[in-house]
Amino acid sequence: MPRLRQVPRAEADPSVVPVYDMLFGDRDPVAHPGTATGTPGDWWTVFALVPEVFEHAVRGFALYRNPARKLDAQLRELGQTRVGWARASQFVYSQHCKSCRTAGISEEKITAIPHWSTSDVFSAAERAVLAYTDALVYDGGRVADGVFEALRDHLSDEEILEFTYITAMYDMHAVMSRALRTEFDDRDEPIVEIDGPDGPRMGLKIR
Repeated sequence: MPRLRQVPRAEADPSVVPVYDMLFGDRDPVAHPGTATGTPGDWWTVFALVPEVFEHAVRGFALYRNPARKLDAQLRELGQTRVGWARASQFVYSQHCKSCRTAGISEEKITAIPHWSTSDVFSAAERAVLAYTDALVYDGGRVADGVFEALRDHLSDEEILEFTYITAMYDMHAVMSRALRTEFDDRDEPIVEIDGPDGPRMGLKIR
């Protein structure tokens, strides 16, 4: 379950209800969860706690899917999927693997996204956006000049701005999903102490 309270249909702000209708039909998404893509849907019911935040997030989705975008959809999806992997967000990674297929990206490339730097299936433009994505996520926006120059070889200034904004937006969504344990990120912490043969108190003796 998410760490925050979910908003049932009966309590949802009127501005939220049309999105509930689109995703869940006439169901109460808290009492009867589940979306057409197989997710629980609790990202939406948690964000509905603050209708203004909900609306802002929905506008972000509309922005990146707008046909007016100059950025190629395949490059965009490579960035979003890599963000999910790099941030260890099962939700963002899983959803955007599916979006990659919708955008026409091959299974070979989708499978290689986690190890893109050692794969030869990506074009020069794709490698540039994947390297740039890693700089945004792993290095917090500290982008080496060589990476940015490679990006400039393939993308216009407008495309770079769009890619940066969309990728950073999904970095935020990945972080929030993990922090609030929504959707597929409702997972137990994998890094825990493993008991020794004599229990948790026994350790190595330092001489």
